[in-house]
Amino acid sequence: MQNLKIILNTNLKKKPDATTKLGFGKKFTDHMFTMIYKEGKGWHNAQIQPYSHIAFDPATTIFHYAQGIFEGLKAYKNEKDEILLFRPEENFKRLNASARRMCIPEIDEKFALQALSKLLEIEKDWIPTAEGTSLYIRPSIIATNVALGVHPSIEYLFFIILSPVGSYYKKGLAPIKLLVEDFYVRAAVGGTGAVKCIGNYGASLKVAENAIQHGCDQVLWLDANEHKYLEEVGSMNIFVVIDDTVITPALTGSILPGITRKSCIELLRASGYRVEERDISIEEVIDAQETGSLTEMFGSGTAAVVSPVGSFQYKYKEYTIGNGCMGQVAQFLYSVLTGMQYGKIEDKFNWSYNVTKKAKQEI
Repeated sequence: MQNLKIILNTNLKKKPDATTKLGFGKKFTDHMFTMIYKEGKGWHNAQIQPYSHIAFDPATTIFHYAQGIFEGLKAYKNEKDEILLFRPEENFKRLNASARRMCIPEIDEKFALQALSKLLEIEKDWIPTAEGTSLYIRPSIIATNVALGVHPSIEYLFFIILSPVGSYYKKGLAPIKLLVEDFYVRAAVGGTGAVKCIGNYGASLKVAENAIQHGCDQVLWLDANEHKYLEEVGSMNIFVVIDDTVITPALTGSILPGITRKSCIELLRASGYRVEERDISIEEVIDAQETGSLTEMFGSGTAAVVSPVGSFQYKYKEYTIGNGCMGQVAQFLYSVLTGMQYGKIEDKFNWSYNVTKKAKQEI
């Protein structure tokens, strides 16, 4: 491993027990990883340190020009008390893809995974083991140069924080309700929709609040050009099942290439399902619902893994999907993916990254 300084926290927090309602992203562990970048010096000063506040000058670039990106993944424990990650290489690969789009210097993906693994070893007692829980991991890179002016920063901070979490949705696996947004847009082809930059999420908040006011849980975005083709949900990629075919919008540059999305597609195809990645209009979905050929709709993402959609609202009319319950395809994906993530079933794809075993191999 490259030079990694470790400063242990001597003032440890009380860890939540199995009976604690964790919520999502509300509690944080004792330590964090940080690394800084300066033009001409590159990435340096990598360290694991006590979790702490970070002070910035009011003129720091991140506050004015939103030059920031992030990732999200989870750590789990199996029955042997080993720490598991799910396709973490894909997360750091995507982080660098986001960095390239946002004019942020790329990181060493291998070193980032090694540093994360060391951080997880230190914080292993923070990983919850109750059903449906995990340790959420948030790697982020933000511009830290102190200067005004619309141009890339010359200084950056890369940090990783950890949070023990329960279900992303308060209702757990209960089907959610979506509001189909046909005025506001999330992203356009050629924009930043395909990367995890912070501005994408800030711009979505107004519509998310509108969905809640309409009794919905999330927003289903349509394309920016014609306002007719499905794009993605606020925090997930979207899938529909019509006539035994699983359909998800194609990656055209305005949709985030979700790692769970990719895993769902690969798992379904390997299991004999027919999967199509293509444009699908809201009219096609409604027609399928009215003829009874639309049997399922579900979202996929790191936070929720797989989340069934029970109904959606479009132009003030509500449409129920199937019987409003979790469908067979969504149940299959959720069971297999979470089974692999927690090490309960065989991982035929080699997606599971065993932090504990890797650490022993390096000794």
